[in-house]
Amino acid sequence: MTTTSAAAPRPDATAAPRKQSEAGTTLNVFSHAFLVLWVVLAAGPLIWVALTALRPSAEILSDPMGWPASFHWENFTHAWNKANIGRYTVNSLVILAGSLTGTMLLGSMAAYVIARFTFPGNRFVFMLFAGGMMFPVILALVPLFAVMENFGLLETRPGLMIAYIAYSLPFTTFFLTSFFRTLPTGVQEAAMVDGASHTRTFFQVMLPMAKPGLVSIGIFNFLGQWNQYLLPLLLNNEDEQNYVLPQGLASLAVSQGYRGDWGALFAGLTIAMLPVLVVYAVFQRQVQAGLTAGALK
Repeated sequence: MTTTSAAAPRPDATAAPRKQSEAGTTLNVFSHAFLVLWVVLAAGPLIWVALTALRPSAEILSDPMGWPASFHWENFTHAWNKANIGRYTVNSLVILAGSLTGTMLLGSMAAYVIARFTFPGNRFVFMLFAGGMMFPVILALVPLFAVMENFGLLETRPGLMIAYIAYSLPFTTFFLTSFFRTLPTGVQEAAMVDGASHTRTFFQVMLPMAKPGLVSIGIFNFLGQWNQYLLPLLLNNEDEQNYVLPQGLASLAVSQGYRGDWGALFAGLTIAMLPVLVVYAVFQRQVQAGLTAGALK
């Protein structure tokens, strides 16, 4: 006598892909919701400041979160002329032109030497720059003030530029050293074989190749130096006509009280934000390329 056993059920071949698809859909929904929330949190305050800059002071005090009943563009005129925001902006641009140029030039030269040449103390010099990033600037305010006073650099634009450069140089050198190490050595060797000097090789060969890294660190330095408040407060605090933009905005906010021109204050804040937003919008792709270049090479 023969017996027949029941056939075992065959597993559904489409069950696993279906579960993976559902898990992927859930993850996409969660990630997109998080990104939308992040955009609202990041862009919401900027939009609120820009809209508030177009409202009169009485309307701002009565309904801070309201929509403008009418656009008062004269707030920007008052901020630029009567509140001296225009002068503060020019002061910031002049100081930033010197400090950012000096930071990028000195930082790139130091990083190139550390990254591409072997000499006694190479590692020690690199660690000095790295250690500079861990030293809070607030601990150096008293000796910095004494040094600037002894050299006659207090209340001067060159003194403030030098302080900005010293403040930004450690991170600039640290970042660019890692970037210069990723560049191919064959191009540098070919330039040296063709008779190019070290200076010509650096400025005409290696520096253009490091453009993505230079743009990235340049924007970070621009943001840090444009928004710098502590160093100008220490070294540039006597003559109000020489204030940089963060100092001017802080002084304007203190003088407002509850009866001041709040529309002009928010207009000044909007003016201060515009260069930062424009720079990032223009160089967004270069920033992303610079941050990922080291990982791709």
